[in-house]
Amino acid sequence: MQRILRIGTRDSQLAVWQATTVQSLLAANGIQAELVYIKSEGDLDLHTPLYAMGVQGVFTRALDSALLNDRIDIAVHSMKDVPVQLAIGIEEAAVLERASHKDILVYKEDATFLDHLQSYAVIATSSIRRKAQWLNRYPNHRIENLRGNVNTRLRKVAESDWNGAIFAAAGLERIALRPEQTIDLDWMLPAPAQGAIMVVARANDPYALEACAPLNHQDTATCVKQERSFLSALMGGCSTPISAFARMEKGALHFTGSVLSADGADKLEIERIESDPALFASIGSNAAKELIQRGADQIIKKFRQNG
Repeated sequence: MQRILRIGTRDSQLAVWQATTVQSLLAANGIQAELVYIKSEGDLDLHTPLYAMGVQGVFTRALDSALLNDRIDIAVHSMKDVPVQLAIGIEEAAVLERASHKDILVYKEDATFLDHLQSYAVIATSSIRRKAQWLNRYPNHRIENLRGNVNTRLRKVAESDWNGAIFAAAGLERIALRPEQTIDLDWMLPAPAQGAIMVVARANDPYALEACAPLNHQDTATCVKQERSFLSALMGGCSTPISAFARMEKGALHFTGSVLSADGADKLEIERIESDPALFASIGSNAAKELIQRGADQIIKKFRQNG
């Protein structure tokens, strides 16, 4: 009798969409799977800003626990939520092909205020990375906290007097919730691995690891690994204003990363292009080392002291 894989997922609409996608991909390869719903701390606390909760993995720990306690066989995550250091006993099983990496602005009446860098507006986000980049570009704007799943956040935007709120394009597009009144923030660097979905399994479960292996998209896996290496080398997490994006183009790896102060006043950015595949594995960490030489460690140290 064939083993049925138990897929652990949060119960938000987006998380269920991601898990169902993995279930369908496995089914296409002849692997049966069922969904198991797990509540996370990040879902239960809708008031504390993400960057003030103080612990990495707020959206993944509950699934990690279920995985290690053999309640589930694999877990599906938005990869940007996954700590760069996986829990002991858990391994990456696959990285799905990336969707849009972009951040977008969902705005209210109009977005003409974006054309004037000295304008005044109120923008909502719980992400310190988005807040820092936004204030770097629009220093006169005020940032309001916005928590909850995408449905909750869209409702809060509709009910508020804010000018707009920042979302990940992939999250809204995957569940067909992207409103008409949105603008791609092409100038904003994403969180490392934004737009990618990660599947993890127990390290001692070869059946689950082998079942998920065909789902892996190599170019995406290569790119997000370097984004996360950049983050790791800077000793950052989802609670620090560190951004990175890598893409493959004509066989070359294009990498961009940045570090900002919480108020957006200080910014360091780096761009690298590597055409030698043998050197792809070091582009993220080397970019981080160069930024540290340029003072990134002081920006991060100041952020943590003030946090």
